[in-house]
Amino acid sequence: MSKDLINKILITLGFIFLYRLLAYVPVPGVNIDVVKEFFDSNANNALGLVNMFSGNAVERLSIISLGIMPYITASIIMELLAATFPALGKMKKERDGMQKYMQIIRYTTIVITLIQSIGVSVGLNSLTGQSGQGAISIDMNTFIAVSAISMLTGTMLLMWIGEQITQKGIGNGISLIIFAGIVSAIPSAIGGTIDLVNNSQMSFLTVIGILVVILLTVGAIIYVELGERRVPVSYSRKVMMQNQKKRVMNYIPIKVNLSGVIPAIFASAILMFPATVLQGSQNKYLIMIADYLNPSSYTFNLFMFLFVVFFAFFYASITFNAKDISENLKKQGGFIPGVRPGESTALFLNDVASRLTFWGAIYMGLISTIPWLIVKAMGVPFYFGGVAVLIVVQVAIDTMRKIEAQQYTNKYQTLSAVGL
Repeated sequence: MSKDLINKILITLGFIFLYRLLAYVPVPGVNIDVVKEFFDSNANNALGLVNMFSGNAVERLSIISLGIMPYITASIIMELLAATFPALGKMKKERDGMQKYMQIIRYTTIVITLIQSIGVSVGLNSLTGQSGQGAISIDMNTFIAVSAISMLTGTMLLMWIGEQITQKGIGNGISLIIFAGIVSAIPSAIGGTIDLVNNSQMSFLTVIGILVVILLTVGAIIYVELGERRVPVSYSRKVMMQNQKKRVMNYIPIKVNLSGVIPAIFASAILMFPATVLQGSQNKYLIMIADYLNPSSYTFNLFMFLFVVFFAFFYASITFNAKDISENLKKQGGFIPGVRPGESTALFLNDVASRLTFWGAIYMGLISTIPWLIVKAMGVPFYFGGVAVLIVVQVAIDTMRKIEAQQYTNKYQTLSAVGL
């Protein structure tokens, strides 16, 4: 590996380490033992899922307890608005407009973070431990102000860390933060499973069954993620003569899963937000809704399947622009054999992408729910979902691809320098 690539990897690891350190910085005025006791008793519901995605930062009520989810929620809102209003969509495509677009997302993130942090602070006021000790050790009004500022600072720091990783490191910064949070919970999950086996609450055969489900899920994800349809492309003789010393790609690769890990993250963010807000409610109707949105319920996983499929189609339609591809292909003197250049090429590519996206969306929906159904049928006493595995494997594959791409770029630069 080149020095530049090693530096990018070290920068990425350094920022991830900083993220993990922030997970241990608590909000001032909180009794951490009471909060941890509460989350231990709610490990198998929506709060447990939120805690997992935050890398156990919520049970410590750290300054990054809200994680990167407010930013993701703001991104979802802006993506939907950009798809609805043409002016906003046009702004997103322009260089100067993209800066304004990202600025709006940041301001929206601040508003969402403040609302959620105030809601969490108010909810903690009624939380008491088994010994009757309260979760807040200072004046309530002071605590709301302090916690709102602390959590807002934590979320802004995570946004900054994500942007720095994307710009100066390797991979997508936001995805890597979620990846690091999920992976950090693996050691405690392994320890909890060993304790269940030692206490005879889970048999050794069940553990083997869980491992088989995980391996099959990982294998299915890798198989589909590496799958692509290669649409052949031909170039005119003149273009081939002009590019004798250059590598001209003779196909257009269209992935089965065009949307990547985004649908799973978006679906989780949407389902976790109301489930978390309703968790502390005393209204019987709101409690009933919270039960329906429990990660261990069939309704939650049904909604997960539907949301993942919806966002897979929605995000694929944004990321894959057949019209731009056809226009660029026409400018380069290329064409798809048997298809007219221009509009016919765009329609052909759209048709291919739609059929692939259909199967890719179904695959993502099944991966997000089937592992949970199998594990539930085995009688496992804790929550296990395919979304976490899906995110971890997809982010790992995407990061490895970017490392390989960087290596190839460095090799080409070296060969070009030697040739000159």
